[in-house]
Order: sequence, then C-alpha cells, then structure tokens
Amino acid sequence: QVQLVESGGGLVQAGGSLRVSCTASGNTFRYNTMGWYRQAPGKERELVAVISSVSTGDSTNYADSVKGRFTISRDNAKNTVYLQMNDLKPADTAVYYCNLRQYNGNYWGQGTQVTVSS
Repeated sequence: QVQLVESGGGLVQAGGSLRVSCTASGNTFRYNTMGWYRQAPGKERELVAVISSVSTGDSTNYADSVKGRFTISRDNAKNTVYLQMNDLKPADTAVYYCNLRQYNGNYWGQGTQVTVSS
C-alpha cells in the first residue's frame, strides 16, 4: 500500500502563487509517475501535471491550460512531488489531488482545496 499526504492549498487572489506538496510513504517504487489532478464543482477530474521518474531521468507533462504558469518537480529522496502554481486564475479553483502510479497500483491523496478569488 501507498499513502499520499498533500499540503499547501489555500485561498489566493488572482495573479498570486501557491505551492502544493505531496509526500508518498509505504511501498513506493523508485520508478513511478507522480502528479496532480484537479476537480472543480460539477466537472470531471482532469490532469494538471505529471512527472515520471525513469532510469534516464524525469519527464513531465502538463495540461495546456497550465503550461507556462505551473511547474511540477519532485524530490526522490523525500518521495515528494511539488506543484508550483503562478499567475493563478479563478478558473484554477478546484480540489487538487495527488496521484502516484507504479507497477503495483494507482493511488490517490485526499485532496487539497485551492481557491482563487477574482
């Protein structure tokens, strides 16, 4: 089993910045994909950004809506993934969920609320 604990959400004004973090514990594998998804009220959960750790290094993928504003990174020694969110917009308001995928499963955190006021 893998446990994911998120932190760092909150309320920010449009144009502001926030950083959310997610730390994994338990049966984590060195090579995996960690990332962030979000779900706004009345909408489906959508990918925000993911980062994959493979033998040749890390690779990232972003939703078009956040490219140039959000940056995902990871610290493998701490089993932690970060999402730096800049130039936030009201449309970014959602519950942000941490995700980890590896050979033995697909795991989710409890979610952290990010609210951007106009």
